[in-house]
Amino acid sequence: MNTRSGFVVIFGKPNAGKSTLLNSLLNYNLSIVNRKVQTTRDRIMGILTEDNYQIIFIDTPGILEPKYELQNYMVSEIRTSLVEADLVIHIVDAAKVNFEDIKKVNEDYKELLSDKKKIIVLNKIDLMKKDNLLPVIQKLINEFNYNEIIPVSALKKENTDELKKVILSYIPEGHFFYDSETLTDKPEKFFVNEIIREKILDMYHEEIPYSVMVDVTEFKERSNDLTYIGAEITVERETQKIIIIGNKGANLRKLGERSRNEIEKFLNKKVYLELFVKVRKDWRNNKKFIKDKMISNNPS
Repeated sequence: MNTRSGFVVIFGKPNAGKSTLLNSLLNYNLSIVNRKVQTTRDRIMGILTEDNYQIIFIDTPGILEPKYELQNYMVSEIRTSLVEADLVIHIVDAAKVNFEDIKKVNEDYKELLSDKKKIIVLNKIDLMKKDNLLPVIQKLINEFNYNEIIPVSALKKENTDELKKVILSYIPEGHFFYDSETLTDKPEKFFVNEIIREKILDMYHEEIPYSVMVDVTEFKERSNDLTYIGAEITVERETQKIIIIGNKGANLRKLGERSRNEIEKFLNKKVYLELFVKVRKDWRNNKKFIKDKMISNNPS
């Protein structure tokens, strides 16, 4: 039996719905989904395997103009992913289409996109009238060089089956890269880190979520039914540390409880979680610190 296997990169502006689309195509939640922008910092691989095909989806950070070393790292994750792509999905918010933004993305990534098959996915069609969608599609046909234009609602899984069929038509013949049981290239430690960061995104506001680095420093089996996890939360200012901890530690306890509950569901075992808060001034511009922490949470 001939098999197909290939890499599909999902990229676009922040909050276009990249992670929601990935989760929808995979039929399980792999990436953090949050209304706050710049939620994804690392590229995340999600693997969909059926009898005769394997699609390796890569969710990438949102496209942005970098202001910090951390954002430079995020842009490098996008570029590295595009090099590997057999197919590129450029996802945009259909309800807020900005044609100048689409043009700029194509210009900024021209050298990486020039020889790639490209699909533009118009997401969030559930938020707009159908009559308003047709002129958008026509303008994209007239002004841009995409192989396909597919409208979907990733959240409501509207037209995502059709999108999957189109994606498969661009996947080359080849042997599987991963065994059929593998769902991602990331280790458990990475997802524990992401769960804690997701709860921070949910609980805190303004600059706090973007000034936080989470690092799982210990991950040990203490007994057959208990896993010890220690995690450092690094912020940039003492005032941020005070907010994270809260009055008499109330916020940190709540964060720990919410994180632990989710981690226990993910690992399917009891967890003892300890959170520590540290201050490292201007860490988002510290290239070595960022590299060390990203490697720590993405061990090979």
